[in-house]
Amino acid sequence: MSDTTLLVHACLRDGRGGSPTAVVLDDERLSDEDRRRVPAEHGTSHAVFLHVDRTRARERSSEPSVDGQPVVGLRFFTREGELPACGHGTVAALAVLASRAGAAAPYRARLRTSTRMFDGWAVRDGARMSAGFDPGPVGLRPATAAERGSVLAPLGGAAQDAGPVVWVAGVGRDRLLVPVPDRAALAAMDPDLEGLREACDRLGLLGAYVYSPPSATGRLAARMFAPSIGVPEDIANANSTACLAAVLARQGIAHVAVDMGDAVGSPATVTAASRPFSPSGLRISVGGTATAVGLPPHAARS
Repeated sequence: MSDTTLLVHACLRDGRGGSPTAVVLDDERLSDEDRRRVPAEHGTSHAVFLHVDRTRARERSSEPSVDGQPVVGLRFFTREGELPACGHGTVAALAVLASRAGAAAPYRARLRTSTRMFDGWAVRDGARMSAGFDPGPVGLRPATAAERGSVLAPLGGAAQDAGPVVWVAGVGRDRLLVPVPDRAALAAMDPDLEGLREACDRLGLLGAYVYSPPSATGRLAARMFAPSIGVPEDIANANSTACLAAVLARQGIAHVAVDMGDAVGSPATVTAASRPFSPSGLRISVGGTATAVGLPPHAARS
């Protein structure tokens, strides 16, 4: 691993597991083909490429910003190509940025992707970083009969009895949110990944996020199947968790902690919170804890 590529375990559960993510301190000379190779070379599902813009955020955007915050460009890749967003990749990026800044106070930045600018933050949590961000507004609608039939069939098992409330939700790209009766039913799932990929490709969906009912405290489990982007099962999926937070907010559940990754041997937890900001909308934050492996101490401060 080069000194410009770091391995970050994002969305840890009780300090272990998490989703290994390659974070590249990008010099912008890499081709997109080079970027697609990075996850394969480092054995990760995703890679995130950072470019720090030292100009003030207010000079780049008309949105409100804090004077002096760095503006950081993010690009996300899997082996299949570029993604408009990646939640656990954003958590990993923030952990690296905060570690490199070396400040005791909470780190804040304006993050820029190909589609939007938004706030991100991180604070040291013992030996780890606790990071979060604003995923933006969640698009939410009931799934059509065609979407339900096409996606639930290859998911198999308890997903085929998901009941009437199956949502299509998105924070950049739509995915199906599919409830199952309990954690045992979730753990037993063995989907037809080729069939799921064909259905998601045809419908323009990212994948299927299957989840158990929340406890009284908002704890639940989920699995994210996304073969269309080359990720049969994602260890941690923060943006889908943000989408679920928007659904559960309608049930009066404002805070959730979602356990993922057990089926692939890397336990992870993603947290999300929601609060109303207008009569017709919610503001959601999502994140998790992370550790960076092999990070040069306080190097190249941003």
